[in-house]
Amino acid sequence: MNEVLAPLFYVLSNDPDESNSASAEADTFFCFVELISGFKNNYCKHLDNSRVGIRSTLSKLSQLLKKHDEELWRHMEVITKVFPQYYAFRWITLLLTMEFSFNVCIHIWDAILGDPEGPPDTLLRICCAMLILVRKRLLVGDFTANIQLLQHYPQTNIDHLLHIANRLRGTVAS
Repeated sequence: MNEVLAPLFYVLSNDPDESNSASAEADTFFCFVELISGFKNNYCKHLDNSRVGIRSTLSKLSQLLKKHDEELWRHMEVITKVFPQYYAFRWITLLLTMEFSFNVCIHIWDAILGDPEGPPDTLLRICCAMLILVRKRLLVGDFTANIQLLQHYPQTNIDHLLHIANRLRGTVAS
């Protein structure tokens, strides 16, 4: 969980107001608990196979991709058998902290935490947008190439990624 905790601590400990940064550890703990609470169903093993656990979340990502790019969805899941659990499990459980540089993660988290649709839906839209942005490479790739691409996501224009994710607004199934 240190990957999720670190961005919070960094932001809070670097507050220009020293009276705020003095309580960075306590504030980080509070924010971490609040953040994880919003995604808690993805971290509870006993919920894995329920309609709210991580498998359900991965299924929502799959359905979101199918809704917006059925050709890509078919290539990924039917032809090459690259299912979301092979790449998106880490994306979702670590809130994209391992996919992008630290500064980019801070920018993405601003979008995730500030979105009125809520962090879980926003995260799924960003994950779907990530797939759409590398669509051409995925469509020509086989299982191995696509897994490598998605487990080592390429550098991208983050503003464009967030724009694509924003265009998917209101489409995440409940």
